[in-house]
Amino acid sequence: MVLAATALACHAAGAGPVLDRIRQAGTIVLAHRESSVPFSYVGPNGQPIGYALDLCTHIAEAVRKQLGLPALARRYVQITPANRVQFIAQGRADLECGSTTNTAERREQVSFTVPHYITGARYLVRADSGIEKLEDFEGKRVVSVPGTAPMKAIVRANAERLLRITVIEAPDLDAATAMVESGQAEGFVMDDVLLYGQRAKSRQPGSLQVVGKFLTIDPLAIMLPKGDAEFKKLVDAELRRLIYSGEARAMYERWFVQPIPPKNESLNLPMSYLLKDFWKYPTDQVPY
Repeated sequence: MVLAATALACHAAGAGPVLDRIRQAGTIVLAHRESSVPFSYVGPNGQPIGYALDLCTHIAEAVRKQLGLPALARRYVQITPANRVQFIAQGRADLECGSTTNTAERREQVSFTVPHYITGARYLVRADSGIEKLEDFEGKRVVSVPGTAPMKAIVRANAERLLRITVIEAPDLDAATAMVESGQAEGFVMDDVLLYGQRAKSRQPGSLQVVGKFLTIDPLAIMLPKGDAEFKKLVDAELRRLIYSGEARAMYERWFVQPIPPKNESLNLPMSYLLKDFWKYPTDQVPY
């Protein structure tokens, strides 16, 4: 009888495996990054903050309402580019609130909701380097972070164009930026919005600049477990609601146009035409 009643309650709440797990625990687990400014990073008070975290907070509230809970705790776990897909695929987190590109390869293991940003890979260099484009790195050193789309793209471009670039791995964004600042690498290839974030929080922002044409076009989206139609339907619906209501745009302005922690400086990145156009008919289907 108890099992039957529990099953009936789950059905009434529209709960699939993930929603059922959240309901039983009374907690939703949100994965975040350490230094992916302004999407997901640890703020001055040691707590995770950022654009993607704000979106996830609204999704968590939608989950609470769907399950009819008086309260829903949020537990945060820090992940890296190397382990983020596994965290979601293995059910160790319910949402990945970061800056992950929706790719066909990753969709084999996880699902994605509607993109919250569309970016592309460019290069962070020292302002006095004289480097302006990919070809200027010929015979030089370029750093990136393993497990990212830009890392794969620079390796592929290097091989295809016979540029003799030495591609170096760094464990995270901060380490890669430090390598450019110290001269251990001539450039850092990554999504340009993340590079602007690294530049803004560096000790001497004027000593660095973002250059080059887009090496990739990358739709960034929140990851969630694959194969749970009920949970995905709820997440997608909340993202669309935030977009159509204008709340998502206000969050964008908060993190990309207005001053943000830790240095209270603005990235000065108005919304691109790519994202504006995509949000006219928001979908999780991306042509990449």
